[in-house]
Amino acid sequence: MDFYVDAFYESLNKYNEELCGDKVEIIRNRESVIVVLADGLGSGVKANILATLTSKIIGTMLKKGADLEEAVDTIAQTLPICNVRKLAYSTFTILQIFKNGEAYLVEFDNPTIFFLRQGKLLEIPFEFRNIDGKSVRECRFNIGVGDTIVMVSDGVIHAGVGASLNLGWKWENVADYLLDNVKSHMPAREISQSLVEVCNHLYGQKPGDDATVVAVTIREPLEVSMMAGPPVSREDDSKVVEKFMSDTGKKVVCGGTTAQIVARELGRKIETTMEYYDENVPPIAYIDGIDLVTEGVLTLTKVVDIINKHVTSNGKGTNKDGLEGKDGAICLARMLMDDCTHLKLYIGRAINPAHQNPDLPIDLSIKLKLLEELAQLMTALGKRVEKYYF
Repeated sequence: MDFYVDAFYESLNKYNEELCGDKVEIIRNRESVIVVLADGLGSGVKANILATLTSKIIGTMLKKGADLEEAVDTIAQTLPICNVRKLAYSTFTILQIFKNGEAYLVEFDNPTIFFLRQGKLLEIPFEFRNIDGKSVRECRFNIGVGDTIVMVSDGVIHAGVGASLNLGWKWENVADYLLDNVKSHMPAREISQSLVEVCNHLYGQKPGDDATVVAVTIREPLEVSMMAGPPVSREDDSKVVEKFMSDTGKKVVCGGTTAQIVARELGRKIETTMEYYDENVPPIAYIDGIDLVTEGVLTLTKVVDIINKHVTSNGKGTNKDGLEGKDGAICLARMLMDDCTHLKLYIGRAINPAHQNPDLPIDLSIKLKLLEELAQLMTALGKRVEKYYF
């Protein structure tokens, strides 16, 4: 079964707390994608530590092949029941999606997930098990392209308690919102940010509890090929362009010289524009058959900055800033984050003297460093990245 698991999360910290008491781990290996949402007891530093320990222990053990009983037993031994409140120090939800399309779900005292397929909410056929005195719900089911799974902490279900709503938003209300607003083609980032924004609004921008939304969407692979920089030898121009154009999916060309090479080898014209949507980002251009043509270093610098903010802010509050606009950098960043699961980078090693820092060795160009950083950020987002140097 050929599919890609797109997973993204956003969190709201309890008002006046610097740390979130919820913690999410997204672990990818050859066999599966593991998503763990842990909710520490209380809020602030203590809750953050408890949730971090829980998510790290569970995620690492499952990744190494341990079974559920071992993971839960380790949690039970590490984080005992609170003597005062008689509650578990941390609740959790575990979702593991295997390459063959099978999914395994475990819930312990967290709100039940929302499973959407073709515009309908599907009921999860849970079985209950007692592990080390803890009653957990578990289920095995199959997933398919277009499915959406949303995991939430109880701060989402309680949004608005004592403020805009007397009894909170409730699970059923969240389900109705998702049914009305989630489409099968929506990226996980958009779903999680949208739901967290609604929670923040219900809390009146002063959340009474930590609230986390993890969105997992099953998508068809979306390939983006990006050519940046000319090859060292001009004799390789035709070979590189031919390989670049033979790829499926969207195609991006970064850099004026690179665009000229592509246009020349394809026998097509470059149409330039003078529309500045951002004074710091040069205008885009057009080549027939290429989805996006941008300037090089200045544009890539902003793209890396935008994506880096989303990677580092994941789980620290909504961050839609930087993806709404029309300049080349925003268009490219949005494409890479939302419409790309597999990225192929065609990197030319020819050095542009204008991009060279005189304090660095001659082989370290700004462009190459930017592309390397971009590859690392995309990998951090769970994208599959291939690099080809010429």
